[in-house]
Amino acid sequence: MSEERIITAAVITTGEKGDGQYLKSLIEKSKLSGMKVEEILGDTAYSGKENIEYTKKGKIKLISKLNPTISQGIRKKEDEFDFNKDAGMYICPAGHIAKKKYNRVSTKFKNNATTVYFFDVEKCKRCQLKEGCYADGAKTKSYSVIIKADLYKEQMTFEKTEFFKTRYKERYKIEAKNSEIKHSYGYDVSLSSGLISMEIQGALTIFTTNMKRIINLMGK
Repeated sequence: MSEERIITAAVITTGEKGDGQYLKSLIEKSKLSGMKVEEILGDTAYSGKENIEYTKKGKIKLISKLNPTISQGIRKKEDEFDFNKDAGMYICPAGHIAKKKYNRVSTKFKNNATTVYFFDVEKCKRCQLKEGCYADGAKTKSYSVIIKADLYKEQMTFEKTEFFKTRYKERYKIEAKNSEIKHSYGYDVSLSSGLISMEIQGALTIFTTNMKRIINLMGK
């Protein structure tokens, strides 16, 4: 969304998907629509390693507070576990959410810490995607994320600046827009089944919301 509260891009996903992985797509879509992107205001879901590197390369200020648990710096390409910021847990490729987690500090590398997420083994035993993910007979299934503090020092310093603190206060606008499209335009309930239907409904909702905003701005 722009400063003028015009929605410039959207990605419609199923409910278990994390938000952070779509930042690049949203920025690129916004650029195609004519936007000049200099800053990004977002919640902690957007402060992962890949997003910090992407915005830094593009000279975009990432105004998103760090949350170590969403860092995916050492994940392998074949891993498809995704972080759900609302639950504060990882979700496996089959859509099962971790049931518990704990933090572990590395004794070998002082700057490293690991968050270990544990999944319900009974679900893993019956999972159609267990090959290469769960070993038959294993009593536990966990997924670990290593946090390298050194990678985030620059962002942590940025968070402490008055500029960051002042700009971050503007993030409420996106939450207000979310509330508007849900409660004023009915996007809190799907009118039909399937992701395609939600995409069509989303496109119509966003178009209507933007037209109303544009007319109000023109009136001013």
